[in-house]
This record gives sequence, C-alpha cells and structure tokens, in this order.
Amino acid sequence: MKLKTIAATALAAAVVPVAALAQAPAPTPADKANGARACKTLKASMGDTFAATYGTNADKSNAMGKCVSAWAKQSAAARKAAHTACKAEQRDPNFAASHDGKTFAQVYGNRKGSAAFARCVSAKQQATTASARKATVNAASLCKAERKADAAAFTAKYGTKANAFGKCVSQTAKTLQQQG
Repeated sequence: MKLKTIAATALAAAVVPVAALAQAPAPTPADKANGARACKTLKASMGDTFAATYGTNADKSNAMGKCVSAWAKQSAAARKAAHTACKAEQRDPNFAASHDGKTFAQVYGNRKGSAAFARCVSAKQQATTASARKATVNAASLCKAERKADAAAFTAKYGTKANAFGKCVSQTAKTLQQQG
C-alpha cells in the first residue's frame, strides 16, 4: 500500500512540471537575446516611461532586467505559437490553393526551398513580437496621458506601488493587441 502511494506521488510530481512546461515554454538563449534587443528598442522609443513601465523597485534601477525577463518569456511564447501555426500550415492540404498555387516550401523556403519551417516560425515570431512592442509603446503613451490627466483616478485604478504604471501599460497593451 505504501509503495502505491509513493509511486502515485512520484508520478504526480513528474506530471505537474510537464504540464507547466506545456503551458509556458522556458526561454532559450535566443529568446533572451530577442528580449534584450526588444528592450533596447523599447528603451529608445519610450524614453522616460521605460523605467516607470518595467522598474519595480524604488529607484526603478531594475527596469532593464525586468524588461528582458518579460520579453524573453514573450519571445518564447511567440515562438511556441509560431511553431504551432507553421505546423498547421505545413500539414494543410489546401495550403497551395490559398497561396497562389505555391507550396509551403516555396512560400517560406529560401531559393532552394529549404529551411521553410524555420523561416516560417521566425517570420511569425517576429511579427508577433513587433506587434507586441508597438502595443507596449502606444500603451505607455496612453498611460502617461491618463496619469497626467487625473493622478488620483490613476492611483485609484492601478494602485500606489512601484509597479502601478507597469500595470497600466500591461493592461492597456493587452487591450490594444486584442483590438488588432
């Protein structure tokens, strides 16, 4: 009886991490590099709102690290979604009909038609990340204006903690991406 309980516990412990990994893939070194590039671009385009968006300590000195961590996770999620979408396109028997008679390899491959799957994933991942970056920049501008227009309402809605501005940007960016 004790052996069955131990075996069941061990099996449950093994299944939980696998399920968690299926939900959110761990960022790879490439995802971390993509995150660093995205944050460098965001810092340049957001200006003073960058630290307010990502910094969580009193002096916002951890903004770049928090940004890279968040965008590395975003990159990993975008890569996973792109992989799934490209698999579906690759398996689609009607792919050529909806792509001017071209095969998957002709649409995504290089001149020789090779590396099509990797190029498909890369293109879709980059498009998703670019869209998210644009939404974040726009959201930061909207949140800055919202905070300036009525600081009391902003505080009531997002709180007084160091990450209040970041909460606003996150929520607004999600809304902007859903709108298209």
